[in-house]
Amino acid sequence: MSKSTTRQLTVSVLALLLTAAAAVGQAHHSFAAQYDSSKPIKKTGVVTRVEWTNPHVYLYIDVAEKSGATTRWGFEMGPPHMLQKAGWKKNSLTIGESVEVEGWLARDKSNTGNARRVTRASTGEVLGAASSGGQTLTGSSQPVPAPTTTAKKP
Repeated sequence: MSKSTTRQLTVSVLALLLTAAAAVGQAHHSFAAQYDSSKPIKKTGVVTRVEWTNPHVYLYIDVAEKSGATTRWGFEMGPPHMLQKAGWKKNSLTIGESVEVEGWLARDKSNTGNARRVTRASTGEVLGAASSGGQTLTGSSQPVPAPTTTAKKP
């Protein structure tokens, strides 16, 4: 392989690695960057979709507003492996099921939030859901902690 070809290959590989690193950096974010811990929300609605994908599971519900309109809300939850450790399965919620979702509003004030707790309307079962382990709640008698935005020291 000539020196020129080796150099072109090296530059191409580096460009690909930098592009991949940028995509990964964009895909994951801190809680504080996207959600406002001073703006808790609680929405009751019907499950329309559950996206069981990495790096986060997303839950979508249709909420009947007081005006009579229906608004779609999307909630980010933890990664699949964390939710599985908390007892979730891909089919834990079914389309059409009524749930109450508690969490925090997105900073951009869109109809999105970070879910910390999902409660089934039919049974009262509470499923922890948050993207950070310290925010995940399970069991209906647990207190609702505020999210922390400072890093914990080991």
